[in-house]
Amino acid sequence: MLRTLWWFAYFFGYLIYSLPTIEKVKRLDPSMPVEERDTIIHEKPKHWAKSLVNITGSNIQVIGEEKVPSGPVLFVSNHQGNFDVPILIGFLQKPLGFISKVEVKKIPFIPRWMESMNCVFIDRKDRRKAILSIREGIATLKEGHSLVIFPEGTRSKGNEMGEFKKGGLKLATESRVPVVPVTISGSYNIMEKSKFGFQPANVTVTISDPIYIPSEGKVDGTELGIEIQNRIKEHL
Repeated sequence: MLRTLWWFAYFFGYLIYSLPTIEKVKRLDPSMPVEERDTIIHEKPKHWAKSLVNITGSNIQVIGEEKVPSGPVLFVSNHQGNFDVPILIGFLQKPLGFISKVEVKKIPFIPRWMESMNCVFIDRKDRRKAILSIREGIATLKEGHSLVIFPEGTRSKGNEMGEFKKGGLKLATESRVPVVPVTISGSYNIMEKSKFGFQPANVTVTISDPIYIPSEGKVDGTELGIEIQNRIKEHL
């Protein structure tokens, strides 16, 4: 009970405390290299996300991070639970944004930081808006920022993976940035399997070898999706 209450107090308290930083990062020199700029912008979100996970008492092990290429990449991950997002933000070194469902905008304070982190909001109920969001994501990757997508579209709440939605993989086939498959194993035990609040869990994040998209020519999105899914499944 106390752990859960402290978690929610920290969740909103740190967001409020860090709001002035958003205005500061907006004033960063636009000529600054993208990677350097993103590192500065993501410093507080990374601290916040890592602390949220640590408060639950969970142990996070990251395997294979040395495989992540420099420059922008598209992380493609399975989605077991609500803690997947803070785990990836807090425990992976590379600054990254997310393709997020538009409903997240209803959470107080969160959207302001997400916009600074180059997250892209997608409305799955509106096909036209969803297509525009994918195009925004492609442009974000081409500008040099890294993104994460959960192609299942929803939490599996276990080790079974859901079907990959094909539309999101256009982020890779159109931007031509490297694709990095990520396997999250055990995160659903923190919240989804807890009877109340949170419970400590052992979570493993495994990074597979990157998939490099050819700079020219047509890329078969279906085959790419199957390859990514197989690499993720290997570590579940």
